[in-house]
Amino acid sequence: MNAVLDGLGALTEPGVIGGLVLGTVLGMLVGTFPGISVTMAVALASGFTLTLEPVQGLAVLLPIYVAASFGDRVPAILINTPGTPASIASTFDGFPLARQGKAGLALTVSAVGSLVGGLAGIILFIVAANPLASVALQFGPAEMFALVVFGLTMMVTVAEGQLVKGLFAGLAGLLLGVVGLDPITGDPRLTFGVELLTSGLPFIAVIIGLFGIAEVFEQMLTHRKGESTVITQMGRWTPTREERRRIRKPIAIGSGVGVVVGVMPAAGGDIAGLVSWTQARRSSRRPEEFGKGSLEGLAAADTANNAQVGGALITSFALGLPGDSVSAVLLGSMIIWGLTPGPTLFRDHPDLITTVSGILLLATALAFLLSLLRLRGVVRLLDLPRHYLWSTILTCCAVGTYSINNNPGDVLVMLIAGLVGLAMRRYGFPAGPLVLGLLLGPLAEANLRRTLVIGGPGEIFTNPIAAALLVLSVLALAWPMLRRRTRASRAAGRTPEGSLPSPNPPEGPPS
Repeated sequence: MNAVLDGLGALTEPGVIGGLVLGTVLGMLVGTFPGISVTMAVALASGFTLTLEPVQGLAVLLPIYVAASFGDRVPAILINTPGTPASIASTFDGFPLARQGKAGLALTVSAVGSLVGGLAGIILFIVAANPLASVALQFGPAEMFALVVFGLTMMVTVAEGQLVKGLFAGLAGLLLGVVGLDPITGDPRLTFGVELLTSGLPFIAVIIGLFGIAEVFEQMLTHRKGESTVITQMGRWTPTREERRRIRKPIAIGSGVGVVVGVMPAAGGDIAGLVSWTQARRSSRRPEEFGKGSLEGLAAADTANNAQVGGALITSFALGLPGDSVSAVLLGSMIIWGLTPGPTLFRDHPDLITTVSGILLLATALAFLLSLLRLRGVVRLLDLPRHYLWSTILTCCAVGTYSINNNPGDVLVMLIAGLVGLAMRRYGFPAGPLVLGLLLGPLAEANLRRTLVIGGPGEIFTNPIAAALLVLSVLALAWPMLRRRTRASRAAGRTPEGSLPSPNPPEGPPS
């Protein structure tokens, strides 16, 4: 009870309240401007919050994460451009609704679905995170090593559907994770005599480069004037009784799908939205409307987008495994603050978990209220020239990276990571597995070496939990290939040689 009261008491501190309001407003703006990913924003903000107390820093970073899931629907609906990758499915029905003169109605339905999904994810976090952490406290080095391996393989398998390139990026991240001093012997590894690398690659600088600098460079190279036109005719904002009745079921589907997908390590809001949109279409009485302006499809996608946030934070806080790339940055910041994400966090800092739950609830409520505004000013902001945005982001990235250690070498690492991130984008290599490898690699190595010292290699395979997790990891890697082969064989069986394929296209998102 004392931990609960202490955690709630921290929410009344002026620094926490100010950080929460600031983070929520920034998150809404981040989601509103296409091209500013949530990962980029949280990584950039973390550079300025590392000098704060952990609670104050989390009061800034967590609301950015939450509010961006509300704000990213605005450009998705008004200009058919996802504010973040998580709102891809919102464009399927949001923009068609806006073109029908129902932009205001679409924004309202999206806000309601986002609120319900966000609350569902947070409730699951409050209910399930502590029991999961209690179970994980019983894990030894062998179980923790296998758990980290499972998290890494899950990240690879959902890496934009590219197994080989995702695996390669994850291995590159693991290699970068061993740069620095050996955790056991203290010998330098892969430092090449550079003093800057003795403490390892600066995690925040790498993150800002991969997601922030690379995104700006990509936009500079590909942006064209007059690419989109903002829809300014909002129409009515309040749904009718019939429309409220119709969106109940897809909102329930989105909440369930979102929290389940969020718990899966590294799945992310884009996958949650797509899966929820597909499931809502299959269960709808009007599936033909999906992709042409369906309130049900929009509600399902945006609900799942927000519900996955709470699910992702469960695996991040309870197990120390990033639920997605945003939570990977959060975990990196917590480590720099001296906090150890995982089951020991619940044992050693129970008041912090209460504070985090309160921050998530307050940020969700505040973001919902901001979502109900008529957004006239935001519509005008979407028409601003992009070069103003690029110069601001580049300046903030450089200042934020330098402020962490007051070291210009970190800025150099950031720029190099930006060029690497740009090359990865151009050649189709996902950056998420690299980040996971960089963050989880040292944890996997430390637990593997402890396991080998305790019982040798047999300790891993004779431990039932560790062996089961490793088997699941192998299945996670093999499943995409098996699924592709199964689909190919079924397609070959349904389409005999010389016959024409079925005229009905398979179910899926509109092109």
